[in-house]
Amino acid sequence: MNHKYIYIGVVLGGMFGWSGCSDFLDKVPDNRAELSTGNQIRDLMKTSYPAGNISMICELSSDNFIDNNSPDAKGSYFHLASYDRVTDEIYAWDDIVSGQQQDSPSNLWEESYHSIAACNHALEAIAKLEPNVEKGSLDPHKGEALVLRAFNHFVLVNVFAQTYRDGTLSQNDPGIPYVTEPERTVSVQYERQSVAEVYQHIEEDLLAGLPLMDDGLYEIPKYHFNKKAAYAFAARFFLFKRDYDQVIKYATLALTENPASQMRDWSQEFATAESFVYGWIKSTNPCNFLLLPTSSRFNRVHNQRYAHNREALSGVLDGSGPTWSGSHPCYKGRLWIRGSQDYGVFFMNAGELFEYTDKVAGIGYPHIVRAEFTAEETLLCRAEAYVFKNQLGNALADLQCWDDSRKNTPTTTIKNFPTLTEALIKSFYTPQKPLFYFQLNNTVISPEFQVSEEQLPYVQCVLHFRRLENIFMGLRWFDLKRYGIEITHKIGKTDVKTLSPLDGRRAIQLPAEVIAAGITPNIRMEKPDNNPPVLAK
Repeated sequence: MNHKYIYIGVVLGGMFGWSGCSDFLDKVPDNRAELSTGNQIRDLMKTSYPAGNISMICELSSDNFIDNNSPDAKGSYFHLASYDRVTDEIYAWDDIVSGQQQDSPSNLWEESYHSIAACNHALEAIAKLEPNVEKGSLDPHKGEALVLRAFNHFVLVNVFAQTYRDGTLSQNDPGIPYVTEPERTVSVQYERQSVAEVYQHIEEDLLAGLPLMDDGLYEIPKYHFNKKAAYAFAARFFLFKRDYDQVIKYATLALTENPASQMRDWSQEFATAESFVYGWIKSTNPCNFLLLPTSSRFNRVHNQRYAHNREALSGVLDGSGPTWSGSHPCYKGRLWIRGSQDYGVFFMNAGELFEYTDKVAGIGYPHIVRAEFTAEETLLCRAEAYVFKNQLGNALADLQCWDDSRKNTPTTTIKNFPTLTEALIKSFYTPQKPLFYFQLNNTVISPEFQVSEEQLPYVQCVLHFRRLENIFMGLRWFDLKRYGIEITHKIGKTDVKTLSPLDGRRAIQLPAEVIAAGITPNIRMEKPDNNPPVLAK
């Protein structure tokens, strides 16, 4: 691998310097009954975004990570320690019962429903205030609360349930509780709704909230759902639902008529990992639509037992593409290591920033700011929708835009690379390149989900570009679920586990405390098949 690798320590020092987002531990205030003005509702929503992070759960579950302690093609392996027992459970697709700390299903569940509860209190207050205030004056707050509530449920259903299949089949797949009322008692009994019902509620909230968004609500809109972020969320949601006309509509609203002007500037150079992280999450970057500060230790897991290495690395950051050979030019000099290069690499789009509570003692809280919605990911949502609308010329134009934007780096220019063409796509994405060509089992997901022979290489290209774009963000796991792509994990010296398209383990098990509270768990089968558990009525 011809990369410039730079050693980094366990954590990156650095305090947060952006206005209104310096305190990651703000909680929903206890005086919700006193929400009597729009400003108080706005202040509540400022502290209502979830601090949970899906990367640990979803990346270790996906094909982006390997076990360094399993033999490689030459029979070589390491004897590396796991970061903790939770990472062992995630990678093995076991029920995660060893911890409730950051990055665990318990933490994600709690943070998401905490955010949902705040949205519900805000919406209740808005309903009470609306008759007594100027008409429409509370609409921006209502729009934000509705879209944020939809987003939280979208994350939860895609982590803790099977992928959306179609309106009929998903009626039988257990989803999550969709909560729309503020809690008023200590113990509230909730029931899981079907995946189809959850998706219907998400769509209702999203479509109700979108027309109400107002970018003038906050000083730094990109730390809140603004119009472009909401449109990008709509594009992703409808892509997962396979409503392609809606994907194109909302992606175009987010991207405007000139998506190239909103692509990330890869020509910038950064001297340190910390400066790269701050550069990546700058709110002034046109590509960043929504920035989510999270509490996460994900950066610390890399280059230990589980890592982005070997075939995973060769298929993504160190792999070829239809217009480039070897590693992608935008990653040269930007892949980091901790320990040995042989253990794997890490890209700092999910780099840690540390908030000290006691600098002398060196203690505090690790955080990762997620560029949750970006112009690039939204563009690839639209490209995929164009493929399934058989508008392959439009799909190619979007894929070209994404591809070209990544070739202006400190060491290369677009002139050094060919333009992406249909011929290059068809010649690159073939069964002879198994790292970049995946067997799609989409018709197992749903008979409606048809991919024609002409569409297939374009789908493979979109999935490849999405894998690069979303590396370490967790979205690869969702793509594997959406297309029913089989996944194999080698564990230790001899164990091998494989997930079939609708294996029950693709739905992460609910937290133990949630099950203990009476919510029905996900069913686990000794011999998984492609008939998922049926939701009891």
